[in-house]
Amino acid sequence: MTEGMEWGLFRWLLEKGRVQEIADRATAALDEADKKVKATWSDELKKAYDELVDQEKHKRAHRREKDPKSHDIPPEIRLTAKKVKEAYDEGQRARVDAEDTFDEAERRMSTDLARVGCRKALDSYDLREHAIRMAETAARSK
Repeated sequence: MTEGMEWGLFRWLLEKGRVQEIADRATAALDEADKKVKATWSDELKKAYDELVDQEKHKRAHRREKDPKSHDIPPEIRLTAKKVKEAYDEGQRARVDAEDTFDEAERRMSTDLARVGCRKALDSYDLREHAIRMAETAARSK
């Protein structure tokens, strides 16, 4: 990605497939790291995080009844789950924004937009890595 920020249009046209493949591998590696870290979480932290994910999925749908055991989750664990979820969501939004920027760059055949997409992609990887580090810290603070 860093190298791609210096390319002209012709080079972008030749290399865009390779750049996409590298970006896909980076995203998959981050997804796998995230999954492995969250697998080490306590049951309470997993439950608190899953509740946040469920709430997001069902915002506009009917309100689901909470599991009675979920009331036993300490507030500090809920707060930790919320902070990790917010960091994860920020990284996801940045990834989607980078992908949208690359799509627009391709439609317009714009190297300037492709460079912006590279910067956004690199930033999104940093944000995702930060969220994974937060998840690791959460796992250690059982």
